[in-house]
Amino acid sequence: MLTGNEIRSKFIEFFKDKTHKHFESASLIPDDPTLLLTVAGMVPFKPFFLGQKEAPYPRVTTYQKCIRTNDLENVGRTARHHTFFEMLGNFSFGDYFKREAIEWSWEFVTEILKFDKEKLWVSVFKDDDETAKIWQEIVGIPAEKIVRLGEEDNFWAAGPTGSCGPCSEIYIDMGEEFGCESPTCGVGCDCDRYLEIWNLVFTEYNRLEDGSLEPLPKKNIDTGAGLERLTAALNKTHTTFETDLLFPILEKVAEMANVKYKNNEKTDFSLKVITDHIRAIIFLISDGVLPSNEGRGYVLRRILRRAVRHGRLLNITDNFLYKLVDFVVDMMKNAYPELEKTKEHVRKVIKIEEEKFSKTLDQGIEMAIREIEKLKLQKKTKFDAETVFKLYDTYGFPFELTEEIAIEHGIKVSFDEFNEKMEEQKNRARNSREVIKEEGQDEFIEKFYDIYGKTNFEGYNLLETKAIVYDIQKLEENKLQIIFDKTVFYAESGGQVSDSGIIIGDNFNGKVIDVQKRKDIYLHIVEINEGDIEKGNELILKVDKEKRDSIKRNHTATHLLHEALKEVVGEHVNQAGSLVTEDRLRFDFTHYEGLTRKQVEEVERIVNKKIFENLEVKIEYMDIESAKSKGAMALFGDKYGDIVRVVSVEGFSIELCGGTHVNRTGEIGLFNILHESGIAAGVRRIEATTGYKSFEVVNEMEREILKVAELLKTDINHIEDKIIKLLETQKELTKELEITKSKLATYEANSLFNEIEEINGVKVLLKTFKNKEAGELREIVDKAKEKLNSCVVVLGTNNKKAIFAVGVTKDLINKIKAGDLVRKIAEVAGGKGGGRADFAQAGGPNGDKVTEAIKLAKKILTESL
Repeated sequence: MLTGNEIRSKFIEFFKDKTHKHFESASLIPDDPTLLLTVAGMVPFKPFFLGQKEAPYPRVTTYQKCIRTNDLENVGRTARHHTFFEMLGNFSFGDYFKREAIEWSWEFVTEILKFDKEKLWVSVFKDDDETAKIWQEIVGIPAEKIVRLGEEDNFWAAGPTGSCGPCSEIYIDMGEEFGCESPTCGVGCDCDRYLEIWNLVFTEYNRLEDGSLEPLPKKNIDTGAGLERLTAALNKTHTTFETDLLFPILEKVAEMANVKYKNNEKTDFSLKVITDHIRAIIFLISDGVLPSNEGRGYVLRRILRRAVRHGRLLNITDNFLYKLVDFVVDMMKNAYPELEKTKEHVRKVIKIEEEKFSKTLDQGIEMAIREIEKLKLQKKTKFDAETVFKLYDTYGFPFELTEEIAIEHGIKVSFDEFNEKMEEQKNRARNSREVIKEEGQDEFIEKFYDIYGKTNFEGYNLLETKAIVYDIQKLEENKLQIIFDKTVFYAESGGQVSDSGIIIGDNFNGKVIDVQKRKDIYLHIVEINEGDIEKGNELILKVDKEKRDSIKRNHTATHLLHEALKEVVGEHVNQAGSLVTEDRLRFDFTHYEGLTRKQVEEVERIVNKKIFENLEVKIEYMDIESAKSKGAMALFGDKYGDIVRVVSVEGFSIELCGGTHVNRTGEIGLFNILHESGIAAGVRRIEATTGYKSFEVVNEMEREILKVAELLKTDINHIEDKIIKLLETQKELTKELEITKSKLATYEANSLFNEIEEINGVKVLLKTFKNKEAGELREIVDKAKEKLNSCVVVLGTNNKKAIFAVGVTKDLINKIKAGDLVRKIAEVAGGKGGGRADFAQAGGPNGDKVTEAIKLAKKILTESL
């Protein structure tokens, strides 16, 4: 028997022996607008598959952390569904293809893992005769064990258009005891007997808009094998939860709940859900995701709350998930050492979210019981699906708990009706979701690269050079796209904007307005000032030095800012995006709450201290392992070439970076934070300036302060004292005003008693005002109810907009409800609103309709009382 850790290691070693480069797992947050999370092992390599970047190695192997939630409800119910899982993969980018991929997969499965060949089956795409032939004639699989499946099962596509290709899979027959006993049970059946343990994707086509397939310029291999599933199949455990990858966690949860595994089906289900979900929760937070109501944060929140709810079902009433963090991290840290660095942050986030949801659970229980009491008064025996779904969707209260409470009170709940509401919501979300299409490999770029190779970038050391025109494409009347043999212009990359400047020739003068990079080929977007050029011309390329210097200052300052944030806020801070321009820098980072003013000042102080120390900024080139051993942050993608570029600020920060930087930190001048704000759940943003721009910002602040001092008739040293005195005076005046308003409200309420009328024996006060506030109306309502004991009060005011307040004493709410009445009259003024049965407020945009609305109120009361 092999452990999951041993299988993972053997897989990587096997493919390293086949000259594959081992890449570490990428983040669960993909650099891909089409995906919310990293859902498969190939996700980090999509730019290479699509030809957007040149792969640093032709052969790569990984074990990749992944998250999928499309089958969330099946987690814990089936033997193999998970939210978090590990995908083993080997990849070829234009190197080997079907034969090698098939032979190596078979070799690893049968010779390294020693699966019984007699129990293995193979599937191929129904039209893929080439793959079937390799399996049969070269590997030796009998024809009767090669199953042909359709496009739904055995054809992979990146999207509606773009890269795609047939698949082939290896299955193991787990035995009749795992089967569904159907006479048609076989490979492709949904039961657990025939288990897929290996998937090969042969990416060889580009699907066009019309649905037709054209061969890709370069064919690729994408192989995946789920580690949990492979471990379960090899060790013949009935579920993946009984492997060494998951079972220790399950036992720990069972110990917390004081229950035994395999004693009770419902208990086992909850144990499995928590076991699966805690891994997903820890890895998501470690990679920078924080709980929220949208996007990745919603995925995390939903998983976490589901785990908490299953804890309740196990009678765990205390917050418990955060207590599992150390245990899970200890299990996983050898494969994922980054978990050790972030575990304090992970534990804190989980604890905060657990505490929040515990309150929600208590509120939900109260709300459910309140709704049940209403049903009993109405002599109903069934919860309506709308209320059940509202409890779930709006308040996060799980269906199962609603059902449990309802049954205790003799009330029925329909899961099917609740499920219909769930489907309606999913359809709404599906219909509103933007479909982002994948682009296939760019045939022009692929051919150009094969002929000329990459553009030689000389811009780190030079701002001017002579270069030969390799290609020209006309974009507009006076705009060209030009490719040179070399360039000094930095292409937009890593958050840094591109350089601008000029291009000069004997008969040509142009302005470079943008530079983009595709597969290390620099595309210069040039506005023509005068003249014309042809392929083969030699031109002078000259970068705008002033703009470049400003960009360099801001980029180096971004590195200082990143490290300062880690010192002040915590090691969990990770970059979530950046923009470096000549005017300012913008840095997005993961953090669960806003920075205090003191923290912002401390970050600003640290960065400026490092600037004033005039530290050396060193640029070195080294292999990735050497860079990581020096403490450089390991990023994924094109940073993993043979040699990486390491930017270090003497004794302070070290990062892998392809951007332009100053030689010494003193060149930055002055660093000034403009704003710190939240831009998404768990993501904060800092905008800042450096150099001369910071000087301008500080000067503007000084002008504003002097202006304030002038208005306050004081000097800048006494502004604070003056403002404090003004605020104290304002506070006293406000207090006096509120007392006066209260007296006036009492007086008005008393004077209004002469206007009370009776409708069917009920005292009613109907009154319109001008320019009153909502609070004043409410106070009059309260005074009138207190004075009259039994009455209905309807007030409206034209305060540019319409404002209404309705009060009903409790003895009359069985006849008329304030919330219903105010809603109807607000519609007259184009508004809406509502509230309790005894008091409600509403408003509307049309203040001129107040009198008409009060007349309607009288009509409704006449009919209702």
